[in-house]
Order: sequence, then C-alpha cells, then structure tokens
Amino acid sequence: MQGYSIDPESGNTKIKEDYPILKSFLAGSLSGTFSTILFQPLDLIKTRLQSRVNLHLDASKSGTLGTIIHIVQKENVFGLWRGMTPSITRVVPSVGLYFSSLHWLKHTLHLEDPLTPTEAMLLGITARSMSGALLIPITVVKTRFESEVYKYNSIGEALKLIYKQEGVRGLSRGLVPTLLRDAPFSGLYLMFYTELKSLVIETDSSCNKSLAVTHFSCGILAGIFASIVTQPADVIKTKMQLYPSEFKGVFYSVFRIYEKYGVLGYFKGIVPRMLRRTLVTAMAWTVYEEVTKTIGLK
Repeated sequence: MQGYSIDPESGNTKIKEDYPILKSFLAGSLSGTFSTILFQPLDLIKTRLQSRVNLHLDASKSGTLGTIIHIVQKENVFGLWRGMTPSITRVVPSVGLYFSSLHWLKHTLHLEDPLTPTEAMLLGITARSMSGALLIPITVVKTRFESEVYKYNSIGEALKLIYKQEGVRGLSRGLVPTLLRDAPFSGLYLMFYTELKSLVIETDSSCNKSLAVTHFSCGILAGIFASIVTQPADVIKTKMQLYPSEFKGVFYSVFRIYEKYGVLGYFKGIVPRMLRRTLVTAMAWTVYEEVTKTIGLK
C-alpha cells in the first residue's frame, strides 16, 4: 500500500507509505494466526492443569503427559485443539492490536530503534494493556471453553449466558490478573527481546544473514524469562474465571490458592504455559519482523 505525492520544490514524484498502522495490524494478526493454531494444545493443557480443584486427585492425570493422554483418550487427538475458535477470535485481533499499538506509540512518541530497556518495558506494558482490556470478554470465554468445567456450544451462546448469569462483571472476570499477567509479560518480553537482539547483532556480524533465526532464538530466551515471572498471575486469572463463586477477588484468590495448594499452586501449568507463550511469542515476533520487512515497514 503505497501512495505518491509531488515534491513542490523539485517537482519529483515521491513514494510515501500509507496506512502503517493497518499494515502493522495485519502483520501482527497473520503472525498470531500461525502461532495460535500451532500451539493451541499447550494452552489447553495449561488450562486443564490449572482448573483442577484438587491438585492431588488422580495422579495419573495430574501431570502434563497424563493430561495429554486423558484428553486424547476421552476426546481423541482433535480434543487438544478444543477452544480453537475463541482462541483465534481473541489472539488474532489481540496480536494485531498489540503490534499496531506498538507501531503507533513508537511513532507518536518519536522513539527510535534500538529502544532503551525502559522504553521497551513501558511500550510493551502499554500496548498489551490496551489490547487486553478490549478483549477480556473473549478471554473469559476462551478459558471456559478450554476447561472441562463449562459446556458451551458457541462463542455467542457463551457470551449471552455469562452476561445473563453474571452480568457485565462476568464478562470482565479476571481483568486485573489478566493485565497483571499480560502487561508485565509483554513489557519484560519486549525489553529482553530488544536487548538480546541488539547484543547478538553487535557481537555476531554473521547473524545478519540469518535474521529469522536470530529473532526466534532471542524470542525463546525472552519468553522463558517473562513466563516464569508472570506465572502466578496466570493461575489467579484462570481460577477467577472458572470458579467465580470461590475466587472472588485478586487478593482473596492469592490467599485462597496458597491455602489450598501452597506455593507450588501459583506455578501449576508452568511447563505447558512456558512452552506455549515462549514459542507463540517467538514465532509471532519472527513472522512479524519478516512480514514488516517485506511490506516496507522496516
């Protein structure tokens, strides 16, 4: 998408870039689609692990491998992609909004690459907060679709039932822990990612020949660091969205989880979540970097 304008002084035709925000949104949505479809099973397993009321019940199904076997036996292999529709509905516009917000914020604030650690942290937090708050109803539906606690036939039915039974509050259930999970994750991720990428490019001149590999490798490391830090907020968010009558608020949920499961309860599902978030975000950034370069945003 390029437009043309005439330079009034020289009379020469200049190419100008049109719709950069739209291009960022489309590039982000494309990257989000690929990564979501590929790694949906990891998100499903994480939700199932966190949705267990009694973490010590039925040890054969309590671990990651046991959960996978249980799902395949009960729902066949396609059961691992349960919740795909709400995941796509949430992630695709969410990733698109995130990347377009980043692009808009960078240009509005006149920030240049490479970003400083503070700039990267604040940009990531702001962009993710904007997209996360807008799409919280779909996040609630997605979590409930992936669990075995609720049985909905469609996204529309789920939204209507939640609103009817729980009101607007039900549709925004877990907003605070969601933002406490996603905003710091995105801020930390972007900070680690930009710093690692700059470090690798500075120390290894040959990496310019394989930028996609560099982007993906830096994304993996950044995702691991950010996932560990934000895991407790993810557990709190899941509990509040699945069991609103028991986990009524953030602070109450913090104490309730500790009371029922101990410190390890805050890290339930960390392995599949860390794998999923790390691989999804690394792939999303890799695809985004390549697509933006191809369409002339970089």
